[in-house]
Amino acid sequence: MMAEQTIQEFINVLSSKEPVPGGGGASALAAAVGMALGSMVANLTAGKKKYAEYQAQIEDILQKAEALTKELLAGMDKDAEAFEPLAKAYGLPKDTEEQIAQRTKVMEKALLDASLAPLSLMEQILKAMELTGTLADIGSNLAISDAGVSIQMLSAALNGASLNVFINTKLMKDREKAEELNAKTDEILKKGEVITRETFEIVVGKIR
Repeated sequence: MMAEQTIQEFINVLSSKEPVPGGGGASALAAAVGMALGSMVANLTAGKKKYAEYQAQIEDILQKAEALTKELLAGMDKDAEAFEPLAKAYGLPKDTEEQIAQRTKVMEKALLDASLAPLSLMEQILKAMELTGTLADIGSNLAISDAGVSIQMLSAALNGASLNVFINTKLMKDREKAEELNAKTDEILKKGEVITRETFEIVVGKIR
C-alpha cells in the first residue's frame, strides 16, 4: 500500500517514469494531508472551555475526519488500480478489425473505471471540505490558519482529481456517459469552489 511508504519512497516513485502514482495518487495524498490538518484544528479545539458549546460537534467532526483521512489515503491505491487496466488496454494489438473492435471494447471499460475512481475521490474530498469549512467557523482561533491551509490543500486535490476525470472522459466513445460524468464533476467543482472561497475568507478575516 502506498500509504505505508515513507514520504521519500513515495516521492521517489512519483518522480520516476513509473505510471503510478501520478496525479491521481498525488491528489489523494494532498487531500489526506488536508483532512489531517482539519483534524488537528478539531483536536486543538476539543475540551477547551471557550468552545464548550461546540464540543459535541467537534467530536462528531473528529470521527468523520478520521474515517475520511483513511478513505483518502486508500484513494492512492484505488487510483493506481483503476489506471492499470487502462495502461494495458493501450498496448492491445490493433492490426485486424477484430482486434480493433476488442481493443475499443476494453478501452471503453477501462476509461470508464479510470474516470469513476477520481470522481469517487472528489466526492470524498468534498465531504472533507465541508468539515474544514465548519472548523474554520467554530474551531480554535489558535489553529485557524491551519484550517486555511487545510482548505487550500483540499481545493488543490479536488481540482487535480477533476483533471483525471476529464482526461479519460474525453476519450470515451459513449459521449452520453462521458457528459454525465463531466456534469457530476463540474457540479462537485462548483460546490468545492464555494466552500473554498467562503472558508478562506473566514480564516483571513480572523487572522488579519
